[in-house]
Amino acid sequence: MKKLPLFIAAGLVVSASAASARDYIEIVGSSTVYPFTTVVAETFGNKTKFKTPKIESTGTGGGAKLFCSGTGIDTPDITNASRRMKKSEFDTCQKNGVKDIIEVQVGFDGIAFANSKKAEQMTLTRKDIFLALAKTVPGKYEGELMLNPYKTWKDVNPELPDIKIEVLGPPPTSGTRDAFAELALEGGCKAFPAIAALKDTDKNLYKATCHEVREDGHFIEAGENDNLIVQKLEANPNALGVFGFSFLDQNSDKVHGSIIDGSELSFDSIADGDYPVSRPLYFYVKAAHIGKIPGIKEFLTEFVSEDSFGEDGYLLEKGLIPLSEEQRESFRAAATNMTPMSM
Repeated sequence: MKKLPLFIAAGLVVSASAASARDYIEIVGSSTVYPFTTVVAETFGNKTKFKTPKIESTGTGGGAKLFCSGTGIDTPDITNASRRMKKSEFDTCQKNGVKDIIEVQVGFDGIAFANSKKAEQMTLTRKDIFLALAKTVPGKYEGELMLNPYKTWKDVNPELPDIKIEVLGPPPTSGTRDAFAELALEGGCKAFPAIAALKDTDKNLYKATCHEVREDGHFIEAGENDNLIVQKLEANPNALGVFGFSFLDQNSDKVHGSIIDGSELSFDSIADGDYPVSRPLYFYVKAAHIGKIPGIKEFLTEFVSEDSFGEDGYLLEKGLIPLSEEQRESFRAAATNMTPMSM
């Protein structure tokens, strides 16, 4: 008599487990990589027996936090990133049991400083961008730093328009924000020898000076929604917006990118390495979920196929700048062999 309840209880456990199993891939992360992953997911869903993956745009930092929170069906399988995973994020993953992580570089993207086509195209240097948007800038005396006093672009550079500095950009959780700070702000920061020297003498002050964005209303955090930024640029032709080239490409009828250090933002200028504010794009896969969540291995195969991220792949239509053939082969091998990354 006692065995029957135990048998029934065991049956209930199995039933509950089956009911709680997830039969689709869950992806979070970068808003920049989101449109590329969405196209691959739709293609994958149409051509295989598996369900189309569920994708959420959380920002690179937000995606890493969710991804590294642990293993199990209540955590994402894949996270997109518009920069390489940070050592601190990797360490958090390891600490929480996310041990084997597969790293795949998707391609390249450029960061646009765009404004409405109702206004003239801006011609800027990274030095201009640093002086316009950094929290602290060089003062009157050698080595002096002061809170950013500049109100207009003309204050920054007499050759620029006499209009208010107003830039709509991503929040600190965004990989685009990280790349903006590292490539644009720090790139301009290095133009000042006294600040550049801090990298060897005071790394913390150097990073704070070269990466911190002003908080006095001239830089406005507009969230992870790039569509909203474009709408605001259309409404205010004097404003600039910061987002990825792929999104600029999709909205080329409404906005145009600034010329930076003499280079116009384009597919070719990023591919050639001429455009100075460009960055690699990635996604990361939780190896522990392969074989437990259906379709992950097959989704990887689709993403790293020549049809997808190759030189003539369908992702190029969305604005992706492809890797070299050698790089594609390397990341394809890592995905196919499920080779864990190392930091």
